[in-house]
Amino acid sequence: SLTDFWTVIMEDVTGAQLIAEALKAQNVEYMFGIVGVPVIEVAMAAQASGIKYVGMRNEQAVRACLVVSGPGLIHALGGMANANMNCWPVIVIGGSSDQNQETTGAFQEFPQVEACRLYSKFSARPSSLDMISSVVEKAVRTSMYGRPGAVYVDISGDMVNAKVDRSRVREVPCCPPPPVSMADHMAITEALAVLKGAKRPLLIIGKGAAHGRAEGALRELVEGCGLPFLPTPMGKGVLPDDHPNCVAAARSRALLQSDVVVLLGARLNWILHFGLPPRFDPHVKVIQVDLCAEEMGNNMQPAAALLGDVNAIVKQILEYVHKDGWKYPADTEWWTTLKEKMAANATMTKALALQSTTPMNYYQVFHHISQLLPHDCVIVSEGANTMDIGRTMLNNYLPRHRLDAGTFGTMGVGLGFAIAAATVQRNQNTGQRVVCVEGDSAFGFSGMEVETMCRYKLPVVIIVVNNNGIYSGVDAETWEMMGKMGDLTTVAPPVTLLPEARYDEVMNAFGGRGFLVRTEEELRSALQLSLSDWERPSLLNVLIDPSSDRKQQEFPWLTRSNL
Repeated sequence: SLTDFWTVIMEDVTGAQLIAEALKAQNVEYMFGIVGVPVIEVAMAAQASGIKYVGMRNEQAVRACLVVSGPGLIHALGGMANANMNCWPVIVIGGSSDQNQETTGAFQEFPQVEACRLYSKFSARPSSLDMISSVVEKAVRTSMYGRPGAVYVDISGDMVNAKVDRSRVREVPCCPPPPVSMADHMAITEALAVLKGAKRPLLIIGKGAAHGRAEGALRELVEGCGLPFLPTPMGKGVLPDDHPNCVAAARSRALLQSDVVVLLGARLNWILHFGLPPRFDPHVKVIQVDLCAEEMGNNMQPAAALLGDVNAIVKQILEYVHKDGWKYPADTEWWTTLKEKMAANATMTKALALQSTTPMNYYQVFHHISQLLPHDCVIVSEGANTMDIGRTMLNNYLPRHRLDAGTFGTMGVGLGFAIAAATVQRNQNTGQRVVCVEGDSAFGFSGMEVETMCRYKLPVVIIVVNNNGIYSGVDAETWEMMGKMGDLTTVAPPVTLLPEARYDEVMNAFGGRGFLVRTEEELRSALQLSLSDWERPSLLNVLIDPSSDRKQQEFPWLTRSNL
């Protein structure tokens, strides 16, 4: 009827509804955040539009999508910076004070748009309700196109509940996937000439290759050309860690002695020692594959620069290689050197892992964990020694199944990552476990997120490797003795934490399962029980020797001064 027609045409919608509908139109499926004035209605509208909302306990814990004004947004800046440094697409929606109260000292007034420009690729506030859809689409598109990163959209409090006639709002369709670009053919030819001339080649697979879903093409390149490869921490699993061409166990030797390095979605930053001596050969040639032109030549001039999508470029390389059938020989001195070093390091690690001591050391703990974890599980890890040693001993077999402190070295992200991963795994019904391996210090940053896990019944398995400190702590007897010596604020080493803290009881308090673990038998039993429980989260509080440390390395991955 005419009445129904005009009812539809003149329908009023709120700012909150427009934000939710705009996000849904851009295929946003999940929203993480902490609500309060003025964004409660935004979360409710998101749920009404079909977006799943997960309420967190700290904005830093996950790259929160919805935050309140002022302090809420400031807390989220750490997550935004982390996402931007790691090149992850994240959309942050922040409430702010009413527009007509700017400069008046409004509740939680803060220059949010300006502040977020330092930590994101895009930061803006829609000028009117009818512009919300356009701004959200641009934010989502910017977060994915080029080098991915964080974006911020600011919504003033008075816009959340304000209404506009729907007929005035322009519908903005979902932005298409990022365009795929390929390298110049001349650059491919130059790169192959350098690679074929290598005596000691090395492929380095970064998380850019994981993001580019280049695993199929990379497997064909590695196996077809017989090349050794080294994954970066979050490049683990693009090809399985147990692949015969993976030389991670001889990492330092591979970096130091390679004469040609092919960087595949990896950056020559601190993680790869900037590509400079003494960790690299001073005469090493680098072939750089990256989708960001500004990354080319950072810290050293590449012998060849291949600009574009990693997956597309590897396929270009394969086309050329298939024509002439080039393959790196398997009987070279380089392969012999790498295999000998890998075997020697494996022997050293095995000796530490097979010690049967109580309290346990790191290697014992990870040895037993590695035997029990499913090959398809998502591993989340953060900490100092816990993350570093765990990376070398907990294999990843599938791409995009590892999350850690990343390029920014951010602590406190682990539980948020685990919640996000478990939410997706459950809704996609993959049957894959999410296992979060934490140092005790790292766990403390966002430990209250165990309540979030219990609230949503997310069956995350948390393993806290507890050495009573940051890097190292002291045992209970030493702690008691220090307490008798005087004020602990002047006596206790700054790296120490409370000995044998009962993190397991925190999980028990919210209805999850907590286990206190001291022995290998207790560890295996608790982990097996936890992995069999799909109804609730579990936490294993694994007490280890406070003086346990990493094995001596020829060229350590990190020194404490790097952290």
